[in-house]
Amino acid sequence: MRSDSRSARIQVLVAEQAARRGARVGVVDVCTAAVAALPVGGAGVSAMSKTAASHPLCSTDGISEQLEELQLTLGEGPCVDAFTQGSAVLTPDLLTGAMQDRWAVFADAALVAGARAVFALPLQMGAISPGVLDLYADVPTVLDTEELADALAFADLATLLLLDARIDETGAPVDGVLADRGFEDLGGYRAEIDQATGILTVQLGVNIDEAFVRLRAYATCCPGRGWPLRPGADRVKGWKGRGVPLPPIPEIPMVLPVRPEVR
Repeated sequence: MRSDSRSARIQVLVAEQAARRGARVGVVDVCTAAVAALPVGGAGVSAMSKTAASHPLCSTDGISEQLEELQLTLGEGPCVDAFTQGSAVLTPDLLTGAMQDRWAVFADAALVAGARAVFALPLQMGAISPGVLDLYADVPTVLDTEELADALAFADLATLLLLDARIDETGAPVDGVLADRGFEDLGGYRAEIDQATGILTVQLGVNIDEAFVRLRAYATCCPGRGWPLRPGADRVKGWKGRGVPLPPIPEIPMVLPVRPEVR
């Protein structure tokens, strides 16, 4: 299946979940849609950072909630490894000896909680990684090629939603629910943010995390329609290409989204 066709299909599935809730699209809808589309029993997202406290953000059921809490509390598990390594960690069966040796405490605790297979997919946009999408099954499970590709597409959409959630917390205007933005070219949006962040790392001499904080700051100064980060990215690229002056940089700390009440 073409990647753009897959992405479009995943976007529709997620938008449908949000419509059922009667709310704007969020990472909780990604989790719910992933559970409906894949051979898994539950899903959860943890917001993670190398410079700030990480925490579970949402989950679809009690088991997935326990898995998120366990991994961040114990400091081990597929979620932690996926974030650290920047690549998917697929665990078809936690009962195997290799998994027991790799995560001595987490593996047993996850089995007691009711999980047998766990799949952790890092949320990434270039060098920026705001968290991890975790999927679990209560029986030994292997994701085939198509299922894994779908899971990665869910993770891609969760990445954009989570990054936008960070912008929303700063008070930047958001025009309607995400579905009303038409899920505009996500690939182009991702490329714009990646490019703008890269420009800031070079021009300001800062690391990628600090560059993203600056980009968020510019976004609050550049109200516009569409995805909240886009106005800031446009301003940064204009600054480099046309000499457009950047606005003063407000002090905005790197914060993680607040965990929603709805699971």
